[in-house]
Formats: sequence, C-alpha cells, structure tokens
Amino acid sequence: MDKGDEGYGEWEELVATALLGTERRRGGGPAGSPEALLDAAAVHAVRRRAGLRPAEAGPRPDPAPRDPRPAPPEAAGRRLAQLLAGRSGPVNGGGRRGSAPDLTELLPQWLAAAARHGYRSPAALVPALLDAARARTDLRPQALALAGTRGLWLARMNPDWRFALRGGSGGAGELPAVTDRAAVERLWQEGLFAERVALLGAVRAHEAAAAPRLLTTTWATERAEDRLMFLDSLRVGLSGDDEPFLEAALGDRSRNVRATAAELLSALPTSALAGRMAERALACVGPEGVTPPAECDAGMLRDGVVKRPPAGRGERAWWLGQLVEAAPLSCWRERFGGLDPAEIVALPVAVGDGWTEELHAAWCRAAVRQRDAPWSRALLGPASAPPAAGPGTASLAERAKLLETLPHAERAEWVAEFIRAHGLSEAFQLLGVCVVPWAGALGRAVVDALDTARDAGSYPWSFSGVMGLAERCLDPAEANRLEALTTAVEDLPDAAPGAAAYWAEAFQRLVSTLRLRATMLAELTPARPLPDRGLVSA
Repeated sequence: MDKGDEGYGEWEELVATALLGTERRRGGGPAGSPEALLDAAAVHAVRRRAGLRPAEAGPRPDPAPRDPRPAPPEAAGRRLAQLLAGRSGPVNGGGRRGSAPDLTELLPQWLAAAARHGYRSPAALVPALLDAARARTDLRPQALALAGTRGLWLARMNPDWRFALRGGSGGAGELPAVTDRAAVERLWQEGLFAERVALLGAVRAHEAAAAPRLLTTTWATERAEDRLMFLDSLRVGLSGDDEPFLEAALGDRSRNVRATAAELLSALPTSALAGRMAERALACVGPEGVTPPAECDAGMLRDGVVKRPPAGRGERAWWLGQLVEAAPLSCWRERFGGLDPAEIVALPVAVGDGWTEELHAAWCRAAVRQRDAPWSRALLGPASAPPAAGPGTASLAERAKLLETLPHAERAEWVAEFIRAHGLSEAFQLLGVCVVPWAGALGRAVVDALDTARDAGSYPWSFSGVMGLAERCLDPAEANRLEALTTAVEDLPDAAPGAAAYWAEAFQRLVSTLRLRATMLAELTPARPLPDRGLVSA
C-alpha cells in the first residue's frame, strides 16, 4: 500500500497500536482492545487485498509435448514414489544401518529397469524425479530420460531445474526423423543443448559418418566445452570415417579438444596419427632395450603429446609413456620377432634401466584405449597370482580397466577366481566392473567369502563397502542361500565385541534387499509384452 492510497493512515495507526499495546495507546485509537485491534486488522487486510489491481496475465505456456511411451504399472509407480522419498530403515547407534534396505540405493536400478521396458515417468512424479536428479548427478542421465518431454517442459519454468536443459540426451524430447534433413538441420541450428546432443546421438546411430558432417556445419561457432562434449560422443561407433574430422580437430584452439581428438585417433589402429605414434614408439622400444625420446618436438605436440609432466615424473619417461599408449598394439608383434602379447609382456625388457614398469603401464593404457582383449589378458595374468606379482600392473584400478575389455562371462570368472584366492579385501574395484546381477560362480564366490570373513572373526565394518555393493549387485536368487547366515551367533574369542550381531544384521539387510529387488523388478514387468522399441539391455 502506497502512502497516497486511501486507508494508509488508518493502517499505520493500527500498526502503531499493535507495537505500543492497546492499553498504552492514548485515546484508544481505532481499536480500544486487543480483540478489536485484531478485528480491525483483519478487515483492513481484506480491504488491502481486494483493492489491488490485478496484473496483466502472462501468456499461457504451451502444453507439454506428448510422450508416447507407456507409464509403468501402478505398483511400479507407487514403488518409484517410495524410492524418491528415500524412506529407509532407521540407523542404529554407532552409525550402523540396521537391517532395513536402503531405498535410495535401489533407485538407480529401478530407473535402469524402467528404461529397458521403455517406460516414461508417471506425470505426478516428474517434479520429484527432477529434484532427485538435481541432488544426485549420478542419477541424471536415467532420471532425465524417464522424465522425458514433460521433464524438459517443466525445467524451462523452474530455475532449479535448468540443469536438465544441458543434461545430455535425457529429457531431450521427441526428435525428428533422422531422414528428415530439413528438420534435423533446423533442430541442430536452433535446439537446446540437450536436444542437440540427443539429435547427434540419433544421427550417429542411423549413419555413423553423418555425425561428423553435422558437427562440421557449426563447429567453428560452438563453445569449447560444447565442442568437447560433441567430440566425446563420437566414441560410440568410432571408425575410420571419422578420421578426417578428428585430424582437423588436432588443430583446435582448445587444448582439451586437441587431446580428445588425439586419443580418439589413437584408438583407430589404421589412422595416420596411430602410424606416426607407432613409428616414434618403435624407435624407442625393442628387444635390445628402451631409449626414451630426448625431446618433445612440434609434431609430437600436434599429435597430442603433453610436454610438461605431472609432479614427480621425469620428462623422458612421461613422453615415452604417451608414445607407447598411443601406438597400435599390433605393431609390437613384428618388433619382437612374432611373439604374442603374453610372451612380449613376460620379456625382461630393459630391467637394468628401470623402464619395464613404465613400459607395462603404457601398454595397459593402450589395451584399455584400443579395447584389446588378448593384450588385456596378458597384462592381467592369472587371477590366482599375488596382485604385486602381476605381469602388467599391480594397481587394482588399472586391472579393473583391463577387465572391462574382456567379455562379461570371462570377466566374472576372473574376479571370482581372484576372490577365491585373495578374499574380498582387495576385490572392491574389480567387482565394480562386473555385469549385474552377479550370477553363477561370481555370486557364489562373494557369498562364500563373506561367510568366511565372518567365521574368521574379521571386523565386519571393514566389509561394509562390499556388503553395500552386494545389496545392489547380487542375483536376488541368492537370498535363499543367504538366509542361513542371518542368525546371530556368539562372538568368537578373538573377534571384536558385538561383531557376530553386526554380521547377522548385515546379512539380514542383504537378504531383505535382495527380496525387495526381486519384487521391484517383478512390478516393472508389464502384464503383456510392450512393443519392441529397439532398446538395448544395460
């Protein structure tokens, strides 16, 4: 209310009376008692609101685009609401989680299963889904994909959800047919970033070579961070057809873009960059020993070699590693007289000069980059061997990366053998790269190792990470076999006090979580088969 408005003075008088008190206000004012003061204030408040002139109505937003995907079954929708609310069992004293499942950790699996079935989010849950994606970046791709067109529509109206507009393909809306060149060009030129990323992925899936052609039309005007993300999307379906575009990107003004282009080219064994790197690497490494490069010349810089090493690394060792990891692994067979990868790795190359560890680490990175399973097997060695005696690397993080190049079944068997030989204490990172659910030998190895750790009186909380991973990854069919482990027994003489009860509680939570996962997946199964949408199982 402005000072010139009618009734302003009376309102000020009411405020003054309320501040001083009706008994202290001389003359009683407009309200001589507390009751009268409140009545007068109520009347005046209604009068003030009624007297406001309504603002001009803004334009009504367009309706949300139609999402043709089906909603999940009703029971699955209720489960999603429960998971988004994150209602879990109480945490006991001392940080113990109790025996109830942690619902928030089941949300990613629900989203992944819903994506496999081709569902959209129930409309009423889209706001909560966007809030969850805002709070947890690990949920964003799947959450935004489930939210779909309605999620993107809502994100334009709420600043808290603006992240969804640059959140990749999730929530990008309905795309034009990739064969409609005019519509593709229009969306590529005018669309939101999320829509453009999704469009690029769709074009790439339809015709791999069309993606770099589309990128070329706007490349010079894109922001550096956008160029980097667009370039990174070429990892899917990477082929020799991408080489001209990537070779040109070696001259990009952004150092990160240049480095990514070089990395992608080195993953193409027949590319010109891979050939140049092979020539340099072969000049440095052979049966006679290792001679690292003496300098980092202009050609090496253009091909993505970083000149300045990180702290603690020597320049020549740093340059050598970059050359070897970018060279095609196929070039080493001839250089070492026709030996296979296992035989090459076993050679005591330049042990006296101290280059073996540097060379093997670079070969590990090359095997991961080039997805070369034979070299990965050679560098991993037998799972039963002590980790420190690994032929390629003792690093469990590097071993996990090498395992990812192997077929799923072989990967699971290797990790199961590792657990049987070495237990669970060093297996956490390796388990993280195994396909879910852990079935067969791997699931049995994990359960047996947990049981062995309990019987040995080990500290139970030292296995909390593996136990949490097991809750998310074990095959739900293991629940019945685990039932026998849920009964508390007396503490062993050398065990930590209360360890037996903790183990029983942890196994109870594991069993209840596995059964909840089984129920959750069953709820998502449609009553009748859905039409094939070309979805790829995770």
